[in-house]
Amino acid sequence: MKLLNVRKGQFVYYKNKLHKVYSIKTLLQKSVHLIRLEDYEQELATARSIDYYKPRHLDSFVFLKKRYTLDQDVKAKVGDYILVINPKPDLLDFHHLHAIELVSSIEKNGIVSSKSNGIKHHEYWVMVPGLMEGATTIDLQNPVVDVVDEHVLNEEEAELSETHIPKVGDVYQKNDSVPFYAMIVAIKGEIVFLGGNVEVEMSELIDNEEWRYVPSIVN
Repeated sequence: MKLLNVRKGQFVYYKNKLHKVYSIKTLLQKSVHLIRLEDYEQELATARSIDYYKPRHLDSFVFLKKRYTLDQDVKAKVGDYILVINPKPDLLDFHHLHAIELVSSIEKNGIVSSKSNGIKHHEYWVMVPGLMEGATTIDLQNPVVDVVDEHVLNEEEAELSETHIPKVGDVYQKNDSVPFYAMIVAIKGEIVFLGGNVEVEMSELIDNEEWRYVPSIVN
């Protein structure tokens, strides 16, 4: 379904793959900033080139190279990822539609995420690791396209395999006017902590315009 009004957080299909709207850049011709869920690759698109998708119970998709299934019937545990379905943030909370957050603690009426957001139980669905029985995979809008065009599929898989997912001990270079190097010392959900008290989101590190993975600091 084509969108008339694009909203941050919406699940959409672009180039046949599942993305999430990251932001809207109204001054650009390609004004919709997308994040591909399987590897957090960022892309710019127009509203007419994307198709809206509303997540459903038992939908399954790959997030950062790991498969999860949405389950609306279970309560989250510490360490679970959740997808915000019905955001009702209080004044001090900043979660939004389809925000993916990591559970850091459980309270009576909800959870507290690693980003210190208080999210009530009726606001989220749990992202259960793996493919649950009866689940529907939603990674591709039209799976037949990728099956038929084997050459394109192989190229996309090769590109995905080259995407480096940050882990503790990796060294990254910040692409500033005066570049500097920093090592990842801890990862908490989508928040990455680097040496020098630098704290960034996982998506920022994967964005090659801002950061570059350094396979070996010696090189």
